[in-house]
Amino acid sequence: MSKIKKIGVLTSGGDAPGMNAAIRSVTRTAIYYNLDVLGIRHGFKGMIEGYFKPLKAHTVSDIIQRGGTILKTARCPEFMTKTGRKKAYGNLKSMKIDGVVVIGGDGTFTGAGVFGEEYDIPFIGIPGTIDNDIYGTDVTIGYDTALNTVVEAVDKIRDTASAHNRLFFVEVMGAEAGFIALRSGIACGAEAILIPEEKDQVATLKSFLEDGFRRKKSRNIIIVAEGDEGGAIEIARKLKHEFKDYSMRVTVLGHIQRGGSPSVFDRVTASRLGYHAVEALLDGQKNAMVGVQDNEVVLVPFRKAVKLNKDVNRELLEISKILSI
Repeated sequence: MSKIKKIGVLTSGGDAPGMNAAIRSVTRTAIYYNLDVLGIRHGFKGMIEGYFKPLKAHTVSDIIQRGGTILKTARCPEFMTKTGRKKAYGNLKSMKIDGVVVIGGDGTFTGAGVFGEEYDIPFIGIPGTIDNDIYGTDVTIGYDTALNTVVEAVDKIRDTASAHNRLFFVEVMGAEAGFIALRSGIACGAEAILIPEEKDQVATLKSFLEDGFRRKKSRNIIIVAEGDEGGAIEIARKLKHEFKDYSMRVTVLGHIQRGGSPSVFDRVTASRLGYHAVEALLDGQKNAMVGVQDNEVVLVPFRKAVKLNKDVNRELLEISKILSI
């Protein structure tokens, strides 16, 4: 018989569309199994400060379609200290919480993993980040919605690019990974895609633009991951003086990619992972993330999810280059 009687759930790090769907799934699955549920507001900071609120079935109604997170999120350097984690543990014990579901990215899982090694309260993670850069899962909550947001924006930018014969650099999120740039770039027919995983891309881009100019290509959309060679603004600055015949513009999509109502895919993924996170706690699992591999839900230890690198799909990268001719 499971020792789990009451669980906590929190969201941490950057928000992502679908987090509310995951909160809803965790809460209602727990209630189905006669567990009490406490929402921990403001992530690990709330765990340290004691920001707990009871969650009921009606509490999480009408949130599946909402972006952001009803529990709020915050970064918490204090949780990375022994003193902070000790205080958090004391609060969890005082509230009689037997297990915690954490929804977030690699920073969230790093903190949860360290806590799990020091204390006896099990943590299970749900990957929630638009960057899709968590090892051990094919998709993260929020990634699909962010892709759709980018494609919708770029489709509109392309209309302007065609009307004015302009070269647009569109910067998307991805400080260390090019998942958003690569997939959205293919989806919106970008002429070039620049990602951190590929090196010396500015030189390649120069050749591409020179060839396009010779062929009298009237407009170009270049998708740039924010972490690539200083971002779109810096790349455009480097090229501006060499291609004076191009009218260049830069659009930084920024935090618009984080917001909005989650897509069907993200809602279903969040609902699946929320259910399996509670199941994992009831099965005695700890210090692991529930992820999706080949459409099957799997458990991945935090240490692997955090330390191992997830690479972009190299086939998609090759396809993007071929289709840009």
